[in-house]
Amino acid sequence: MNDSNMIIARNVFTLLKKQNKKRIDFAEALQIDKQIANRMLSGACMINGIKLKQISDFLGVEMEELTKISEYVLEADVIHTFIEKVESEQAKNTLQIADKLSDMILFHSKVRENGAEI
Repeated sequence: MNDSNMIIARNVFTLLKKQNKKRIDFAEALQIDKQIANRMLSGACMINGIKLKQISDFLGVEMEELTKISEYVLEADVIHTFIEKVESEQAKNTLQIADKLSDMILFHSKVRENGAEI
């Protein structure tokens, strides 16, 4: 799970989510179709240096931000990997709900940890 495609995909996906940007905006900014954008965001497609620069410009971050290895890998990233690989819309919706639930669980876990430290 630590190959360069997955690292970049995970970082881009995280930044898109933080900035409330949609996949369609991502695809339009890179002038690619939605399927290629989805493959990039799932780690299934190689991202070359030119595209990496376009992505960093679109997200307003340095390219190093897109290639950094996070200190920990969240289990929720498994969900991101499978969202675009399933074919039925119902399965995609279910995985997106699971993703949101895991985000809430992780958030509340961090709040509890911080509260315990105080």
